[in-house]
Amino acid sequence: METLQNLESFVRSAEEGSFSAAGCRMSVTAAAVSRNVAVLEQNLGVRLFQRSTRKLTLTEDGERLLAGIGDKLEELRTAVADATAGGQEPSGVLKVSLPTTFGMDYILPLLPEFTELYPAVRIDWSFTNRQIDLVGEGFDLAIGGGFELSPGVTARALAPLHIIAVASPSYMAGRTPPVAPDDLSALNGILMRSETHGRIRNWMMRNSQGDEAMARMNPVTVFNDPASMVRAALLGMGVALVAVPDVARHLQSGELIRLLPRWYVDAGTISLYHSGRALRPAKISAFVEHVFQHFKRERLAEIFAGSLG
Repeated sequence: METLQNLESFVRSAEEGSFSAAGCRMSVTAAAVSRNVAVLEQNLGVRLFQRSTRKLTLTEDGERLLAGIGDKLEELRTAVADATAGGQEPSGVLKVSLPTTFGMDYILPLLPEFTELYPAVRIDWSFTNRQIDLVGEGFDLAIGGGFELSPGVTARALAPLHIIAVASPSYMAGRTPPVAPDDLSALNGILMRSETHGRIRNWMMRNSQGDEAMARMNPVTVFNDPASMVRAALLGMGVALVAVPDVARHLQSGELIRLLPRWYVDAGTISLYHSGRALRPAKISAFVEHVFQHFKRERLAEIFAGSLG
């Protein structure tokens, strides 16, 4: 029997006309989609697509398979998930990797209600800003942005990962507020050094009209941790480019102010990563649903959207 992952890769590729577009829709790499389709073709003994550098075209066999699947894919996924988790009480150790500030501020507060609902689930969480190997390090879930999707790992977007410029009122007192990203070079920059390659990160900012400009900052202080950058900004040391969730409460309290309110960096999405789609333990399904319902109820995706000013 074919796996749902192979069948979904085929259906999404047929709908989108390319492995790349299908991968974006499924939150996996184009290579993973292509590999799944190739396995499906090998197992069925037929060619499903005519491939070219521009697009995919269904063969006659591919047309027949797509028509046969119809709209049954979602029903299949639901049926398998229900059969797998049916009657199971969420239990066992839930091992999760979370970014430090985001995890402490927005995910950890969800634990009391979750553990009351599911007392048989034991919590084992790691707070780190590095990108972990979900499967290799034995995590059930990871929350963060920009993870590479290895085969068998899927992602669900929680909120946009938008980065904005902030400073303290005391630092900006008597200084001319910037009106464009280039103006940031006249201010003290609190910058981030990548733990992966050791270079200082430079960001391309954009606005709602689609204009783009590089944020060129004067690197007066450099850190490898966003929490340190926020702390330095609170101390009046300069301007920091940081993710909205990391500073939302400080903006609300007035401890920090947003500079260039029409400009932001689109760094992708904050996503919840887990292995597999349908055949996952009840503890994972319960936690995923718990987090997503909270984000929906509190409208956090909108709050974290730097594009809304």
